Amino acid sequence: MTRKAVITGVGVVAPGGVGREAFWDTLTAGRTATREITLFDASEFRSRIAAEADFDAVAAGLSAREIRRMDRAAQFAVVSAREALRDSGITGVDPGRIAVSIGSAVGCTMGLEEEYAVLSDGGRQWLVDHTYGVPHLYGYMVPSTLAVEVANEVSAEGPVGLISTGCTSGLDAVSHGAQLIQEGAADLVLAGATDAPISPITSACFDAIKATSPSNHDAAHASRPFDKRRDGFVLGEGSAVMVLEEEESARRRGAHIYAEVAGFASRSNAFHMTGLKPDGREMAEAITVALRRAKLDKSDVDYINAHGSGTKQNDRHETAAFKRSLGNRAYEVPVSSIKSMVGHSLGAIGSIEVAACALALDRQVVPPTANLHHADPECDLDYVPLVAREHAMDAVLSVGSGFGGFQTAMLLTRV
Repeated sequence: MTRKAVITGVGVVAPGGVGREAFWDTLTAGRTATREITLFDASEFRSRIAAEADFDAVAAGLSAREIRRMDRAAQFAVVSAREALRDSGITGVDPGRIAVSIGSAVGCTMGLEEEYAVLSDGGRQWLVDHTYGVPHLYGYMVPSTLAVEVANEVSAEGPVGLISTGCTSGLDAVSHGAQLIQEGAADLVLAGATDAPISPITSACFDAIKATSPSNHDAAHASRPFDKRRDGFVLGEGSAVMVLEEEESARRRGAHIYAEVAGFASRSNAFHMTGLKPDGREMAEAITVALRRAKLDKSDVDYINAHGSGTKQNDRHETAAFKRSLGNRAYEVPVSSIKSMVGHSLGAIGSIEVAACALALDRQVVPPTANLHHADPECDLDYVPLVAREHAMDAVLSVGSGFGGFQTAMLLTRV
C-alpha cells in the first residue's frame, strides 16, 4: 500500500515578511510587496521594480561564517528549512532516512555574478590575491549547493537533489519529495525551493524579451494578473521549505498536519522557449493526471492557486486549461494568484505557492488576487479580486507554468 505524504512543517522567506505568519499576513491583507529595486542600480533597465524580501541574515539567525559562505538564495533556503523543522517539531530521525529535495531556476546567480564582476575587473592577478570569494566560487557555480546547504543543516544522509525546471522547479521539488515518502525511500524530507534572482543579469534577461512589467511609475500595482491592463510579471525572490513525512508516523507523534500531497503531474508543450499554446492542453493534461493520481474528481476541487504571472498569454493560457480540465466546475471554483502580492520568484514561487495552499487549507481562507480592478473578458473565472475570502476547502489545486514549456499540477487535500 502506498504511503501518504503529508506536510507537517512550513517555513517561508518571502517579500512582505520573513516567516510563515508574516507571509500569511501579507497574503490575507492583500498587501503588495513590489517596490523600486534596491539590491542594485536598476536605473538603466526597462523594468526597475521587483518584490524584494526584507531579509536581514543576522536577524534571521545566520552566523557570520554562514553569511560569508552562502549566496542569498542559500541563506533563504536554510532559514526556511529551520523554520519548517521548528514548526514540525520532528526529532530523532535516522540520518539515513532523511532526504532533501530543493528546486531553483537560477541557482546562486547573485553570488556568482558578483564574483564574476570582481574577476572581470581584477584580471588574472585577482586569482592570486583575492582570498574572500575564491573558496566559495565553486559553490556559487553549482546549483546543487542549495540542496547541500539544507542537507548539511539536518545531517541528511538519504537522497539529496536539486531540481531545476524553470518556474515549475518548486512544485516539481515538492512532488519529488512527496514521492520519496510515498515510495518509502525516506521518512523525513525537506522539500521546497529558493531563488534570489533580483540581479542585473537576470533582470537583463527578462528585459530583453519584455516579459517583466515596465510600470515603474506605479510599482505597488504593477503585478496585476488577470487584469486587462496587465503588462508583464514582476520579478520576486524568496524561499519556502516544507517538512514532509508519512501520515501514520505524523499521527503517532501528534504532529499538526497541514495537508496531504495527494497528487501531482508534469507535462511539456515541446513548443517554444517562452511561448504557450493558447488552448492550454498540456497544463490541462497535467491537472487531469494529478486528479487521477489523487483519486479525486474535478468536482472535488475547491480552490485553484493559479500560476497567474500577469503576462497576457499566460493568464489566458491557464484560464483555458482550467476550463478544458475542469469543465463547468472551473466557473464555480475561486481562483487567485499570490504573485500579485509577492511577485514571481522564478523557481521558488512554486514552493511558496504550495506553502500558501497548505495554509489556505489549514485556515480555510482563500488569498486574493491583488490589483485586479479591470476584468479581462478572456479571463472570465472567479479570480477573488482584492479581498481574501473565507471558503470551505477540502482539496486545492496549484499549477505552475515555466519557460521551456514546463507545466505542473499538484493537489493538496485536508487530512
